Amino acid sequence: MDAVLGLEDGTVVFGRGFGAEATICGELVFTTQFTGYEEALTDPSYKGQILMFAYPLIGNYGVNPDSFQSGGMQAEGLVVREMCDHPSSYQQVLSIEEFLRQEGKPGISEVDTRALTIKTREHGTLRACLMTGDRVDGDEAVELARSQPDISKLDLIGYVTCKKPYHIEGGGRRVALIDLGVKKNILKSLRARDLDIFVFPANTSVSDIEKIDPDLLFLSNGPGDPKQAKDAIKLVSDLAGTLPIAGICLGHQIIALALGAETYKLKFGHRGANQPVKDLDTGRVNITSQNHGFAVVPGSVEGTEMRVTEINTNDGTVEGIIAPDLDIFSVQYHPEAHPGPRDSEKWFFDRVLKMAGG
Repeated sequence: MDAVLGLEDGTVVFGRGFGAEATICGELVFTTQFTGYEEALTDPSYKGQILMFAYPLIGNYGVNPDSFQSGGMQAEGLVVREMCDHPSSYQQVLSIEEFLRQEGKPGISEVDTRALTIKTREHGTLRACLMTGDRVDGDEAVELARSQPDISKLDLIGYVTCKKPYHIEGGGRRVALIDLGVKKNILKSLRARDLDIFVFPANTSVSDIEKIDPDLLFLSNGPGDPKQAKDAIKLVSDLAGTLPIAGICLGHQIIALALGAETYKLKFGHRGANQPVKDLDTGRVNITSQNHGFAVVPGSVEGTEMRVTEINTNDGTVEGIIAPDLDIFSVQYHPEAHPGPRDSEKWFFDRVLKMAGG
């Protein structure tokens, strides 16, 4: 099957198509992780984006639904240098091609992902169109890419949030979790601490939260521009100071906006499993897993009730904030993703448990 990737700057790349025969558009973003393609493709934070792996071989250990971070593939399409036709793992259920076909999503292989990654780093994230089938047209792909709105103008959260509240019963403290596109590993880390979890849609009101009388409010990860999450921003603003609040990734950005800071779009984002984050209080550097295209403006934290607690040592971007008097804290990275044996999962979720009174 033929395939073509067209970028808004006029770049046209032909390759081998796999997965479903389809035409899709979105932001072309890259991740540097070597493994974890199952988790990445099913991460709701990739909604609206075409995911490209900088690592050259993807699919070598197949696909196992036990690793999924949501109900299915969330990225709009997949770009790889080489797609493994014959995976080998005792846990595999599907090949990567079978998975994409099952999900109705297209992929393109046999392209120079190194060159596309360098282009993205130099020029910034670009809108793109991926076409697969017997007849593909590079010029049409470019025009379709150019016709797409900027991701900052899209409300992607509505596509990934739960449609109605649900309850994950636990014997401990009660947590109200705002689902902005929550990853299953976040719920797993909270469940491991026996927290009683009530999950709410992104447009939930203060009165709905107050009905369950939670011990803590938690804001999840999710896709797109945090400024689009107007309901969640208002929720945090209204509840700040009345109960502890914690957040991850998009949740972190929403908390910052609610407390008076600003956010901006990064040139090409942070996506990978080896991002170094420095704790400003201890000087310790943790290696973290990340997936975001927006960040908190460092100077905008000054003059608010927050202070910056962690920064990315590569570019100085804000990776953690705290508002001690309001009992609020959040991180930009993903502690639940377990990027290594000595990572941030334990301290982060243990702190959430302690904030909830556990």
